[in-house]
Amino acid sequence: MNLTVPPVVPSFARTVRAARRLCVVAMVAAYPLHLQEAAAQQPAAASAKVYGEVCAACHATGVANAPKLGDRAAWAPLIKEGQAVLTAHAWVGVRGMPAKGGRPDLSLEAFSGAVAHMARAAGGDWKEPDAAMLGRIRAEETKRVAALKAKK
Repeated sequence: MNLTVPPVVPSFARTVRAARRLCVVAMVAAYPLHLQEAAAQQPAAASAKVYGEVCAACHATGVANAPKLGDRAAWAPLIKEGQAVLTAHAWVGVRGMPAKGGRPDLSLEAFSGAVAHMARAAGGDWKEPDAAMLGRIRAEETKRVAALKAKK
């Protein structure tokens, strides 16, 4: 019968390899959290960035009658629809605008922030969407999709 006890402390090389793996895992796991924290600290800046990367393609020039950023007259009737309604309609696609602004990987949170950014630029008093507003937008989205299906 062999009563040898395996070493309790792993070799130094194995310890170093394990530490390196843990550092890589921690860096990869923390990177998205860092981006989320930055976005939470500066939501208006994040919304402006989404506008610049996605929305400006049409809303900076007025392509397909898209209301231009800062055009109070064009945005006034849209702002009157309300933040939840306008955002939900734009999210599923409305008039000449494709769903999600033509960017299928865009999150509702990022999209709704960009819509709020454009509304503010035109004089609207819209806040960055919080959880309650996102819930209202999702409810309006459900209504809009049902209405569109009923038309078909």
